[in-house]
Amino acid sequence: MTGATENGEGGSSYHRPVLVEEVVGLLVVDPGGVYLDATLGGGGHAEAILRSLSPQGRVIGLDRDPEAVAHAAQRLSAFGERFAALQSRFSEMREALATRGVDSVSGVLFDLGVSSHQLDTPSRGFSFDRTGPLDFRMDPQAALTAAEVVNRWPEDKLAELFWKFGEERRSRKIARAIVAARRKRPLETTTDLADVVRAASPGPHVAKTLARVFQAIRIAVNEELEELEAGLEAALELLRPGGRLVVIAYHSLEDRLVKQFLRREEPHCVCPPEQPVCTCGRPGRLRILTKKPVVPDEQEVKQNPRARSARLRAAEKLSA
Repeated sequence: MTGATENGEGGSSYHRPVLVEEVVGLLVVDPGGVYLDATLGGGGHAEAILRSLSPQGRVIGLDRDPEAVAHAAQRLSAFGERFAALQSRFSEMREALATRGVDSVSGVLFDLGVSSHQLDTPSRGFSFDRTGPLDFRMDPQAALTAAEVVNRWPEDKLAELFWKFGEERRSRKIARAIVAARRKRPLETTTDLADVVRAASPGPHVAKTLARVFQAIRIAVNEELEELEAGLEAALELLRPGGRLVVIAYHSLEDRLVKQFLRREEPHCVCPPEQPVCTCGRPGRLRILTKKPVVPDEQEVKQNPRARSARLRAAEKLSA
């Protein structure tokens, strides 16, 4: 996810890892184990994890974005066979790890959302502050683009999208304005879309409205919530007993989904207290380690304003 910058290729940037000390402290339980960074990005978290492990410890990093995979592979090449970078969606992580002969891990990290590199690269079209194509794809080979959503989806579907994935109160008005604008000519750039949203929702809070609209489209294009749900389940299957799951979310939709998943997997045994062995089939698979989400302190937010909304939750896999 976004954060203060590190140098990347072509002058673009990858983020400085958010809550890095907290991540390592909660994630690493076996210094000689195998760990999965499911959101590799620029490799900042992966490097911190590798440095905390013994010479036998390994990290496998996944990312949907081939640019991120290439950058991290180069950055962490000094770790040799202790690190591998693979292109994969969350829903395909088990198959990706199987290509490296890995069927279980000691910890899984998700650092969700869009990276600084993606936001700061106009050609990726993620930011309303920079003119670029209406793309929004984390994987450039994926079929659906923001341009197709904006120019082809019917008005009622757009309104539902902005309400459901952006929690935008003016969803219907904005959808109506987009449809009216595209009747004159297709919306081709992020600036085209931003201008329509600004006109439909003027006022001092228009930047927040733009962020919500762009977020909603990005979530739809990348199937982010469906992928997250599938990824959490896959991660739980991969974790060894005693292994750790750490998730950093940046908006309420992600955080709510993560919180509900963790609570659903907590023990909920309803057997009589005097019964020595659980037979209800609801013993649970996770023990929540963070009753409240961990957030960045004031100093980190000052150094890294994009970390302000980060919420970290962690859990431990219970024995079968």
